Amino acid sequence: MTTPAGSGAGFGWVSWWGLSPALDLQAEGPAAQADADADGDAARATPELNVLLLGSVDGRHLLRTLARAARWPRRRLNFYLLEHNLEAVARHMLIFSLALEDPEKMGLQEQSEAFLEVWGNALLRAPVAAFVREQASRLALLVPEPDRLERELPWLSLRALKFRERDELEAVLRFWSCEERGPQAFPMGRLWDARVRHYLGSRYDARCGVSDWDLRMKLHDRGAQVIHTQEFRRWRDTGVAFELRDSSAYHEPNRTLASGRLLTHCGERVAARGYWGDIATGPFVAFGIEADDQSLLQTRNGQPTKTAGEITQHNVMEVLRELAAWGRPRDTQGDREKQPEPEGSPEQETSGDLAPAPFKLHFLSLGSARSLHHKGCYQARFQLLYVACGMVHLLGPELAACMAPGGNLLVELARFLVDLRPEQLQAFAARVGELAGAAGFTPCASAGPAETFARFAKQGARGPDTRPRAPSAAPPVAAAPPQPHDLASHATTGLDSGAPVPLSDF
Repeated sequence: MTTPAGSGAGFGWVSWWGLSPALDLQAEGPAAQADADADGDAARATPELNVLLLGSVDGRHLLRTLARAARWPRRRLNFYLLEHNLEAVARHMLIFSLALEDPEKMGLQEQSEAFLEVWGNALLRAPVAAFVREQASRLALLVPEPDRLERELPWLSLRALKFRERDELEAVLRFWSCEERGPQAFPMGRLWDARVRHYLGSRYDARCGVSDWDLRMKLHDRGAQVIHTQEFRRWRDTGVAFELRDSSAYHEPNRTLASGRLLTHCGERVAARGYWGDIATGPFVAFGIEADDQSLLQTRNGQPTKTAGEITQHNVMEVLRELAAWGRPRDTQGDREKQPEPEGSPEQETSGDLAPAPFKLHFLSLGSARSLHHKGCYQARFQLLYVACGMVHLLGPELAACMAPGGNLLVELARFLVDLRPEQLQAFAARVGELAGAAGFTPCASAGPAETFARFAKQGARGPDTRPRAPSAAPPVAAAPPQPHDLASHATTGLDSGAPVPLSDF
């Protein structure tokens, strides 16, 4: 059953993209040398960075981290991801399959355009929709066979998922891959419009004015000045954030944005598939408001010369270009120092000749955040913990027990959630500080805008990390502090915890 009913909150019930710019996680974690010193044979061992991410949803931090891996000392990167739903797990798999596609099979321009459409558009071009079906069909065949999966995709591990979750993950991928029923199986245009109508209510006929108000008086005031009125209004109306080709080419529904919920119908609980994601902020924040190339952020007559869509396309192309260069065989890296690897090392087992700094994505079972510390393999394992704003309620002593000595905590704040007023944002940040303190973390000096991320260190360990950052790290966009305007019209906001979170709790 497909239903157009929405949650009534702009952010929705399921998160498909993050509410913060992409980060290099190696710049947020402890230094690599500390990991090497802890090993008895540091000369032979490759240092590890183990990161636990709760609700990262779109892989932006992981892609930025991998793209910049060559700028840091060599280390193994292990990412442990815990999401709220299996559709997010499937999107991770698809996005990484696309980002790691062989450059000989797909050019950089085509790859970046396909990435942006799958990641942030409600409607796709026909060739991109065909690519999604092809990749989903391939992944659906690999999910039930862990050994074959690890042979063909050595960067992916699903062994921590329950058998029931793997079956459901396979069902999600098969829904993406089927095309018998056509667009009517997931009528994205109708579902999107119904969500907007439910969200705006009596303001629907004035939706252009509402989108302009939300953009100029909220997102612009909070540091996202490069988002252009036209692209934001188009996304609010149609769900198409990145119009890279002719507008008439976007007509295939993006099934990767579909998710299921249990709804009450005629007094009974029924399963429904629909679009329950964000219709208020948009996918522009992740890659579209910061850039290494400062010329992209220039203004003329007080107006940005580039739109968030153009900056996003540039940044994504740079990430994919760096990934392709980082993944070339070592013998083609002419200016890199060639070091022989010990025979039979784990590095050779996981990545062969390809990755100078091997990595792996480990997906954890849904709802396991409270029980991870009961397993010995996760106790004091992680040097960095990332918590998205929709998963803050899971922050507690149980997660702190999984942190290694000297580990850091990074919490995404709700700065770009347009339904929240400035005083509610402050209350949310204060609540994050309370939860972190109760879990055993102390605040750290912030390297970027304090309104976007909150940084903490585990108590009883060494002090905040004061090592120099990578010299090529992207400087943040200068952001004006939120003004005390009473702009939000809702008292609750639906985050990706699965239910609306009352703001009184913050």
